[in-house]
Amino acid sequence: MRFLRQSLTGLFLLSLTLGLLVYAGQIIFSAVQERMADEPRMPERRERVFAVNVVDAREQTVTPVLTAYGEIQSRRTLEIRAKTTGTLVTLADNFEEGGVVEEGQLLAQVDPADAEFALNRAESELTDAKAEKKEAVRALELAQDELAAAEEQATLQEKAYQRQVDLEDRGVGTSAAVETAELAAAQARQAVIARRQALAVAEARIDQAETGLARARIAFDEAERRLEDTRIVAGFSGTLSDVSVVEGGLVSANEQLGTLVDGNALEVSFRVSTPQYGRLLNDSGDLLKAPVSALLSVYGLDLEAKGVISREGAAVGEGSTGRLLFARLYEAPAMKPGDFVTVRIEEPPLEQVVRLPASSLGPDGNVLVLDEENRLETLPVTVMRRQGDDILVRGDALPGARVVVERTPLLGEGIKVRPLNPGAEAEAEDPGTLELTAARRERLMEFVQANGDMSAAVKRRLLGQLEQTRVPARVVERLERRMGG
Repeated sequence: MRFLRQSLTGLFLLSLTLGLLVYAGQIIFSAVQERMADEPRMPERRERVFAVNVVDAREQTVTPVLTAYGEIQSRRTLEIRAKTTGTLVTLADNFEEGGVVEEGQLLAQVDPADAEFALNRAESELTDAKAEKKEAVRALELAQDELAAAEEQATLQEKAYQRQVDLEDRGVGTSAAVETAELAAAQARQAVIARRQALAVAEARIDQAETGLARARIAFDEAERRLEDTRIVAGFSGTLSDVSVVEGGLVSANEQLGTLVDGNALEVSFRVSTPQYGRLLNDSGDLLKAPVSALLSVYGLDLEAKGVISREGAAVGEGSTGRLLFARLYEAPAMKPGDFVTVRIEEPPLEQVVRLPASSLGPDGNVLVLDEENRLETLPVTVMRRQGDDILVRGDALPGARVVVERTPLLGEGIKVRPLNPGAEAEAEDPGTLELTAARRERLMEFVQANGDMSAAVKRRLLGQLEQTRVPARVVERLERRMGG
């Protein structure tokens, strides 16, 4: 009985297994038939769309700014030199490095003893020459009087001689009287000649006296000039530098004692390339008097000086390129000769140009613009100027187009894109300024007030900027860098 039960159980399990195998085979067979009966289908592909930043191209008139680097220098610099040899007996209290002097102020004086003695001698010789001229004038007057008297005497003797001749003709006079009168007349004429000779000598003495007087005056003026050369005075108001003498020191002729610099007559010299120089010329080929600004960064504050281009260098110079230009500065607060500054020159305005980010220009000189279906097209443009991170361009179909701001290798002609809001950047706040919290503002102001290296003028300007609602980001960055934060 037990054997029969186990046999039936085994037979049932075997039947169940065979049934499952048949069912599985049927499923596989149906799947294969269905797969073979289906037609092949290709998966649907979707076009990839890139998001890009775009900007509207608008024509405008822009004044390009040319950037260069130059050095501040003074238009009036005077080397202070000693004109004579000797000992410095006088030295001004402010004759020192950085001393401020006024025009005509006595800076130093060489020992004037020898020059004073020479002046006294020249003065004595001049007095003698004047006295000699006066005596010669009196002698001339006497000679003229004596000549007049001799001429009168000769006239009288001639009349007496004629009277004796008349008496002899009438038989009253004698020949001896006639001869005596004739001899007296001859002697009178001889006396006139002698007086004339004396007058000539007196006149020559006048000439010699005048020559001697002129020579004495020249010697006196020279002695006076040498005495004046012992005094060293300031030719104009300015600041002293390179001072290298002390009171009591021995100086030689033409030895440099220092340099006088006029801090109010400043200019900046800078070099530009030849193409940049060509843009600063007018139609006649003359250099434009273009406005210039010089920027000097100190203690987180940008000092700016205004000026205008005044002249250009006469030659390029050995080992140099481009052109050397000079700009006269009218307002240069806190700037000194020797400062290196950033120079910005305003070029003539450009009309009908479009300002775009420099990242929008491709290596082939084209930009990518969007058509009506938001697909990219290449558009050739002409770069007129580069202004920092921007470019000024012109193109035939550029005005009004939507230009891609940033070029990537994934973008090309015909690709469909999704433009982002082109006006988002325009509505954003100025990235060059920051809005400070009260604690941060107070901390910066306390640092400026406690800093002993800053001048009072610089502190006032910094505090004025920190009190504004929005503070320049560069000022904040530099102050916090100095604070160590």
